[in-house]
Amino acid sequence: MKNPESTWFGRKSVNPQEKTRKVLDVFDSVASRYDLMNDLMSLGIHRIWKDQLIQRINPKPSHAILDLAGGTGDIAFRIAKARGSAENITICDINRNMLEVGKTRAIDHGFVGGFKWVEGNAESLPFADNSFDIMTISFGLRNVTHIDTALAEAARVLKPGGRFFCLEFSHLDDEVLQKLYDLYSFTIIPKLGEYVANDHDSYQYLVESIRAFPRREQLVERLLGAGFDRAKATPLTFGIVALHEAWKF
Repeated sequence: MKNPESTWFGRKSVNPQEKTRKVLDVFDSVASRYDLMNDLMSLGIHRIWKDQLIQRINPKPSHAILDLAGGTGDIAFRIAKARGSAENITICDINRNMLEVGKTRAIDHGFVGGFKWVEGNAESLPFADNSFDIMTISFGLRNVTHIDTALAEAARVLKPGGRFFCLEFSHLDDEVLQKLYDLYSFTIIPKLGEYVANDHDSYQYLVESIRAFPRREQLVERLLGAGFDRAKATPLTFGIVALHEAWKF
């Protein structure tokens, strides 16, 4: 069955339209403290994961790049710095508040132009077929209502020879480590959200959404089912995160 997560909002069951609205509400709430919370929740390790993503992409100035669900600009800024240019990088996010945070941060990072900021839904991207050489989505796919629909859209907008990269929380292979990670996630992260972002419930949802996300091998199969010709997943930090790659030929 495609899009099994469409009625899951954490551990609650909702209709797909309600899920989309609720996820928007979550990111409206956390936008201003999103990057700070990433540092606190991961103890800064998310920076290493993102650096590994950029190294794997190896972006070139000639690449047309789409960073999906990248509202605050974190990945796009790293790509721009790695290749020495912000030109031809499009940042697309369904949440306007996240995009506004990103535009402000771009100026703080010394970028006064180059990026294209687009408000759009991953399930119906406002771009023509075969538009991009590279597409990235980092810690955003699990929040999409219809994941298989979004993956098919990713394949549609990539050029032949294009590459798709998804950096996302995953599941640990070691049962003991998974239990320790669950203990940390469910006891510490919502409390951090409460004290730092004044929002316990949003971070409770984010933890629950991680547990509901497909396992690495399942997402690889779904990438192939969405129209990609080849796909693989690489676990990082014992499997806390996985870097998924897919190719369109």
